[in-house]
Amino acid sequence: MQADILIVGAGPVGIYAAYYTGFRGLTSVVMDTLPEAGGQITAMYPEKAIFDVAGFPTIKGKDLVHALMQQSAPYEPKFLLGHTAQTLETSPQGPVTVTSDKGESITCGAVVITGGIGRFTPRPLPAADGWEGKGLVHFVPQLNQHAGKDVVIVGGGDSAFDWAVELKPVAKSVTLVHRRSAFRAHAATVETVKKLGVPMLLDSEVTQVSGNGHIEAIEVTHSPTGETQTLPAQTLVAALGFVANIGPLADWGLTLEKRRIVVDSATKSNLPRVFAAGDISTYPGKVALISTGFGEAATAVNNAAVVINPDAHLFPGHSTGEVA
Repeated sequence: MQADILIVGAGPVGIYAAYYTGFRGLTSVVMDTLPEAGGQITAMYPEKAIFDVAGFPTIKGKDLVHALMQQSAPYEPKFLLGHTAQTLETSPQGPVTVTSDKGESITCGAVVITGGIGRFTPRPLPAADGWEGKGLVHFVPQLNQHAGKDVVIVGGGDSAFDWAVELKPVAKSVTLVHRRSAFRAHAATVETVKKLGVPMLLDSEVTQVSGNGHIEAIEVTHSPTGETQTLPAQTLVAALGFVANIGPLADWGLTLEKRRIVVDSATKSNLPRVFAAGDISTYPGKVALISTGFGEAATAVNNAAVVINPDAHLFPGHSTGEVA
């Protein structure tokens, strides 16, 4: 396969990069390990409300991905899904060649890496070992699967509280269990969950899961006192975060900082013709928001366009006017 720009990562930032590549009159291939476009949002949070996208007071993850796909569609990016970028060959003069784990090679003028956090593996809940697929879930891609059920959510981060908000209207009951009394979640979301009346068992841990072939009850122990209580539950959401791994990219010779690719103000990495945008990139003052990633994608594509064609203009013109 050939393209002007290969985009590694088909999350929201990668899809927007595909749109912007087409806007610049260039062709793109988008490669992703996952079988569907949308990255983490499609895999884990399609029903989650997102609040930091400009112009949308709130938008569900799946709706954002759908809109981004519609935005890029007129430029006909090629999606190579279910492929992990394995090896990289690059030089200042180009071209760049990336080969996937399935042997597909893409020759291009530049690479823009938008792989988010890379591969992600959910952190386990020890007391629920063996209950995967029997009521234990780590993500909630379909809210209606839990309608009318007693749901226990374990965790104190944004995902735990976001799912408490989303599940409260459809579940029979929702209870949140957290091993501390303080939360990592956004303060406003915490307040929303409190106002919804979701019970919170703090300084507590799930110590036993029981049921006959499917989860029926959860034992929760209050750590300071050792007191236990049993909650009815048909769904146990272990929202304990995940372990990230950028996979083969770690062997490409990129300068990394805590699994993030170090880039400059033009989103250039230390490797020629290789750029990075979104959560996988880092630089001084970086703010890891989806809205920041969209701007970085545009910056990366515009700078890549100049690398591919030194006679091209860095500034493409505004989308409201004719592109020079």
